[in-house]
Amino acid sequence: MSRHTPLYQPPLDALRAPLIGRLLKRRHGRLLLQIPLFLAAVLLTYDGFTGEQIASRNLATVGAWVHYRGLVILALLLAGNLFCMGCPFTLPRTLAKRLAGSGKRFPRLLRNKWLAIGGLFLIFWLYEVTDMWASPLLTAWLIVAYFAASFVLELIFTESPFCKYICPLGAFNFAYSTLSPLQIGVRNAKTCQTCVGKECINGSYSAQPVILPAQISERPPIQHDRRGVLGCGTLLYAPQIKSNMDCTFCLDCVRACPHDNVILGVRSPARELRQPHTLPKRWDVNFLLVALAFMGIVNAFGMVPPVYALLRDLALALGTNAEWLLLLIVFFVGSLALPALLSIGAAWLANLLAGKQQRPHLLRHTFAAFAPAFVPIGAGIWAAHYGFHFIIGALTIIPVLHNFLLDHGIGLFGTQVNWQLGGVANAEQFAIVQVILLIGGYFASMMLARRIAVREYGVARSQLAFLPYALLFLALLLAAFFIFSQPMEMRGTAELDGLFH
Repeated sequence: MSRHTPLYQPPLDALRAPLIGRLLKRRHGRLLLQIPLFLAAVLLTYDGFTGEQIASRNLATVGAWVHYRGLVILALLLAGNLFCMGCPFTLPRTLAKRLAGSGKRFPRLLRNKWLAIGGLFLIFWLYEVTDMWASPLLTAWLIVAYFAASFVLELIFTESPFCKYICPLGAFNFAYSTLSPLQIGVRNAKTCQTCVGKECINGSYSAQPVILPAQISERPPIQHDRRGVLGCGTLLYAPQIKSNMDCTFCLDCVRACPHDNVILGVRSPARELRQPHTLPKRWDVNFLLVALAFMGIVNAFGMVPPVYALLRDLALALGTNAEWLLLLIVFFVGSLALPALLSIGAAWLANLLAGKQQRPHLLRHTFAAFAPAFVPIGAGIWAAHYGFHFIIGALTIIPVLHNFLLDHGIGLFGTQVNWQLGGVANAEQFAIVQVILLIGGYFASMMLARRIAVREYGVARSQLAFLPYALLFLALLLAAFFIFSQPMEMRGTAELDGLFH
């Protein structure tokens, strides 16, 4: 070998980190995250059913709507899809797989993200129309529904359709884990080419060890020895993974690989958004990325005073006071209709301005090419919103947990409950962080869209093609600034629960 020939440098593997890497790679390593989150889910559900039905004094509402949402955004940006890795709803998966026997594939017509997009819309709408944030009982029922849906679907079908096609939380995590610095990959692609069992996707101790990845959808379900490890539940083949989309970070592929060739690789954040062909050119996948940015605006809009003025105007115009219908119209238009109209319109206008032929397949290609540019600004909007509630109410969990323990005869911290505990910063202080998050997300989306325009149209025509998206991102930024400049409902705090701060 010539001294000028570079040696192969394997990707940096986060699982090679001392202690934590070895623990996660162990057979039951995922339980390190799942058990604490399962116990938390049980605790929230129990208090939601039996505890005081006041949002600011119940673990269900404070834990779910103040702390979980803030922590999930932080985890996605820093490490990736940790909450899917530790998802307690998938704990019954192994039991369901053993009981399932010869299940069947999820219906082909439903193997897309439309159900997940609909689920996100439904949850955000129900959150407002039922005041779920103020109801520990409804929050507890939502947790139970998640456990039931996950188990039943795992029981019926051979793959993991709940995680891949249905779960709204998973769809949110998939979309924004594209920004994370971690991704499943392989140490050496040549090892995968010569691998016989393809255990990363088939599972170890498979009864049919020689199965090609392309044949997975056509083969009957694979029976696993109880000593084995399940393969990838969402049917991702490790050496072909280009994106975090659909990856739950369960690490089953890592544990199943007999060659120790699957890794949790460290990469530059948002790398997959900058590279072409990492996401499929499908309407459903790319509309998810677009719609989430708009849903962030609408979800925050439902908590500021102008929404009530809009609802009053709609009530007068339509001659009805049915709040569920008025909110349905607002959320449908803002979360689904507007993003579809504006994003497809921007793609059409980009092609028109750049002189590209207007054909249906080219429109879809342009729409898919620019969809990843909505991720940074969407993440900025969600982080500014959820981060606000978390920072302002971070310490509220202490008196709520203290009160829960006292109600069950456990006085670890004395008998005095300090309900005055609130946040680690006030609204004015966090407003600076909100501005940084929004502007940071905006400029990241602008730079990404500009890069995509140059790639798709060339330098000469890129300016005109970029213009519709520049205006659309500016509109999203201004809408976010308007909303976050309004007094926002402080939900889940003892002092201001249901009031404006």
